Amino acid sequence: MEIAGNALVVGGGSGIGRSSAVLLAKEGASGIMIGDLNLDAAAETVTECQAVATHPHFQAKAVLVDVTNEDSVRNLFREAVSEFGRVDFCVNCAGIGAQEATDIAGLSLAEFQRFLDINSTGTFLVTREASITMRMQELRPLSNASRGSIRGAIVNLGSATSLVASPGVLPYTASKHAALGLTKNSALDNASYGIRVNCVCPSWTDTPMVRRAIEGVEGLAEFIHKAVPLGRIAVPEEVADVVVFLCSPRSSYMTGCALIVDGGTTLTALR
Repeated sequence: MEIAGNALVVGGGSGIGRSSAVLLAKEGASGIMIGDLNLDAAAETVTECQAVATHPHFQAKAVLVDVTNEDSVRNLFREAVSEFGRVDFCVNCAGIGAQEATDIAGLSLAEFQRFLDINSTGTFLVTREASITMRMQELRPLSNASRGSIRGAIVNLGSATSLVASPGVLPYTASKHAALGLTKNSALDNASYGIRVNCVCPSWTDTPMVRRAIEGVEGLAEFIHKAVPLGRIAVPEEVADVVVFLCSPRSSYMTGCALIVDGGTTLTALR
């Protein structure tokens, strides 16, 4: 998909983040930095990327990052610039999902705040540092000159619940609505700098986080089967395809978008 440049994948140690990093390597990225709270998992992703990379001088590195910590996020971007010179693509997949349905009346402030800290504040910190970093970079013309030039592309991972709601997962829904709002406003702020910002909004995807939820919540597997018109959850590679599309010049006229990848889930009421 004409991926020319360097990528920073935050939350790239597993799931959609790992699949996105591997696909970026396959599609020609020259360098990929994997940031994750689990450094061992990030290193495993680096190994997978190295095995499939198509760029002749491909480089990859794993770095520890806590997206709730401002200094940690800043240091991640400094390291990426030091390692590669510039960051052309920033993919932010760091986040947590709902584990057990809880009605608002029984919800603690600490649990609500935990989701906001990771899914909302984390998205803000990564998007802000990506914006600062990319604004300092030179514009690069796209291979098709009529599509203009670009300094970088940012892709945040939202959710189908960035757009709709589902019973019992208020903190997750609120945090993912915030992630989409952050994406839209930062797209406006960055447009004049040649930086595109978009949001991928998947529903149930076969990731370690979702598997843990299915194992821990009775009846969840049956609920998912009924809720998704296509009758199955997504594999991470299906979401990664959309992430890489939003990085590529094929999406050159898209910014501030919420691209839904949900097997039709949001077409019907979520029960």
